[in-house]
This record gives sequence, C-alpha cells and structure tokens, in this order.
Amino acid sequence: MDLLALADFNLVARHGGFGKAARASARPKATLSRRVADLEAALGVRLFERGARALKLTEEGRALFERTGLLLTELEETATAVASGGQSPRGRLRVSAPLLFSQTAMGKLAAGFARKYPDVRLEVTSEDRAVDMIEEAYDLVIRVNPEPDASLVGRVFLRDRLVVVASPDLRFPPEERPVPAVVRGPVTPSASWKITTPSGKRWLAVDPVLGLASLVMVRDAVRMGVGAARLPLSLVSPDLAAGRLVCWGEVEGFETALWALYPTRRLLSARVSAFLDFLKESFPHGSPDELAAYVEA
Repeated sequence: MDLLALADFNLVARHGGFGKAARASARPKATLSRRVADLEAALGVRLFERGARALKLTEEGRALFERTGLLLTELEETATAVASGGQSPRGRLRVSAPLLFSQTAMGKLAAGFARKYPDVRLEVTSEDRAVDMIEEAYDLVIRVNPEPDASLVGRVFLRDRLVVVASPDLRFPPEERPVPAVVRGPVTPSASWKITTPSGKRWLAVDPVLGLASLVMVRDAVRMGVGAARLPLSLVSPDLAAGRLVCWGEVEGFETALWALYPTRRLLSARVSAFLDFLKESFPHGSPDELAAYVEA
C-alpha cells in the first residue's frame, strides 16, 4: 500500500473535503484527488461518496480512516522525536474527563502538566458521557467504572468509596423511619441504601426531597442540613475532618475506580505516555484521602 496515498486520504477525511484539505496543506486539490483515486483503485473499494456539494466517507472509508489515522499520526510523531534527538513531548493532547473530577482536580492537574511539558497543547473537555475516542479525536479519556471495551486499554489511577453523610444537626433515624435525602438527578422514589455502620450492616430508608445536577451541588446542600446523601469519600473528607459533616456509614458495593483509557495500538504517543506518568506521579497511591489532600493543597 502506498503510504503517501494513505496519508493524503487521511488528510482529506480529517478535513471533510478535497478543497479544505488542499487549503490546509497548501497542496493542489487535483493532486489529492488523484492520490485518493489511486488508493481506491489499489484497494478495489470506494472510500468516499462524492456528491455535488458534499463528500462523505463510505463504510469502507470510515473503517480505513479509524484504523490508520492514529497510526499515521504516531509514525509522524515518532519520526519527529527521533529527528529531534528524543526531546520532550510536543503537540496537541485532547483529554475527556468526568464532571466531578474536572471540577475538583483537573484544573490543578492540567496546570501542573502544562508547566512540566510546555510544548504540549493540552485540551480538556468535561462530561460524564462515554465519548467516542476515534470519532471525536480524543487521545485519552478518564472514565469512572467503565464498561469493558475491546478497543481501549488503560490503567486505574484512583479509587474511591461512597459514604452516606449528613449535617451534624440531622439525627440518624430509627430503622423504620425514612430520612430526607439529596440525590443527583431527578427526584424519584428511591430504594433503601444498604450501609455498613460501626454497629453492623443495615438498610437506610430514604425519602428524596431534593435533586441536583452535580455531586458538588449535592454536597453543598447536605452541608445546609436539607438531608443525607451518598457521596464519594474524597469529596467530603475535608468536611468530615472539620466536623461540617458526619458519616453515617459506607455504602456497600459502590467502590469507584477512575481509569485512564486510550485506544488499543502498538504505538503510544509520547504525549499520552507523559500524561499517564503524570497521573501516577500526582496520585502514587490512588486512595480517596490522597485525592482529597491533592484538591485541598
């Protein structure tokens, strides 16, 4: 396969058309069109559907783009690193992180990484949905308890636990009486929470009275004494230590793990490797208390 033709195909696919690709690369549009046509002839498939006003990848073209785009980028980065004598990572690094981690730790983490690697242009987006790394061009994603995905590999860099907390003014209820609860999301009838207390395991009946969009908002409402809530230990450790909140027990079966994931491939970019190492340096033990201390420092 002609690697130059493959590179031109990726250029056109990435920019969504021959004209845009030609302007971005300062190369003749006719040359790019001929190279892509030669690649289609060599493979015996159509890679683009050519309309009057739009250019769209065929199913075969999309598969080729998804499987070769990152590899070509990594080959270029490897050649650049070799030519520059193995200097520090450089270029753009796109990361997707969950909302709570972004609100509490990512700003400080990103700033530290930018200082250590000034030639990397780090871009972080914050959302809880499982983004498509290939389609949306992310280099690395951080996910909480991700579903198994054969196309992704990675490592756990933080673990956390859920605890039930409340204001000291809110009394721990008898077993048969429901407690007002603050929840993330809509206020709907909720099942009881199974918790482990110093005196043993028990079910805590709850009556959701307030639904909020983020766990930080939930924590703030619980501080005001509206109700109890299930929250990550790392988020409430400072409040527990200061006496602003009290812990009623640990929620059974709700350990959370934060994973740093990247696409399965033989070559891993220097930027992603550097970010993974930086996560390990920032959280060497990966414990809830370590994350809480990192946020408070």
